[in-house]
Amino acid sequence: MTDARDTGLTLNPKYDDHGLITAVVTDVDSGDVLMVAHMNAQALALTVETGLAHFWSRSRQSLWKKGETSGHMLEVRDIRIDCDQDAVWVKAVPAGPTCHTGARSCFFRRVGADGLMAVDAAD
Repeated sequence: MTDARDTGLTLNPKYDDHGLITAVVTDVDSGDVLMVAHMNAQALALTVETGLAHFWSRSRQSLWKKGETSGHMLEVRDIRIDCDQDAVWVKAVPAGPTCHTGARSCFFRRVGADGLMAVDAAD
């Protein structure tokens, strides 16, 4: 590999045609996946600057700070970017449920041969 984006230490996110990159958020302590969202350049910059997770809402077409209305913010402890810089991994401390449904994680259902089933919080 000779592409500096793939191997270098310069932050150069590869945003999609809509100016977004995928952001995967995990609990810094348990490693559980909490949510997947999208960031634009402003959301990524604000996340780095403030230490609180910011995203771009595709449905509302606006910037949002996670937990701004619910109080369930995500305190960022580490941000990593993948090899080709088109996705970020945010390790955070959640201040309450992460999912808009009130669930701890957005991934509270398992897909099986018989359809969906609830995932036990201890699972």
